[in-house]
Amino acid sequence: MVTPGERLGVIEEFIPDAGTYVRDGVILSKTVGCALVDLVHKRVSVHPMSREPQIPKIGSIVMGQVMGGQSESANVRIFEVDSKKTSGVFSGVLHVSDANVRYVDSMFDVCKPGDILRAKVVSDKNRTYHLYTKDKDLGVVYAFCSNCGNFLESRRQGMHCSRCGRIERRKIAADYGTGMT
Repeated sequence: MVTPGERLGVIEEFIPDAGTYVRDGVILSKTVGCALVDLVHKRVSVHPMSREPQIPKIGSIVMGQVMGGQSESANVRIFEVDSKKTSGVFSGVLHVSDANVRYVDSMFDVCKPGDILRAKVVSDKNRTYHLYTKDKDLGVVYAFCSNCGNFLESRRQGMHCSRCGRIERRKIAADYGTGMT
């Protein structure tokens, strides 16, 4: 059993492998886990004892709920990273310039509070996750009527509420509404 930073050997003896890193020629453990030493192939690795925490990183695909917004940006509470539940509470910002390939005048034509969306993390500058939804598989996956809260159906003329008849606009993902129970 080893902990992060624990010495496993030197690069003259072994080749560092998964779960390790090298500092000044010394191979160290990157995670808590079980050290595995392969004497035949001269490799050392660490098999993690716990699963890796799910934290958004640049390039991650995240799912989140729109918590609020203004005309130029929306705040998103991230609850899933790369199809796995997060290891904490994270929030992101979707700016109107990163929302759609076509020009949109306002974020209210992209998403509204309560909507569930899929986005890509493009930056973590200043400890804020900046999101992007321009790709066809990114955008709102579940939208709810801002008048009555009913699930909106995707129609040719826009997002239609079957309860109150309201028509709204969103930037939806190609698989909008699938998997809804």
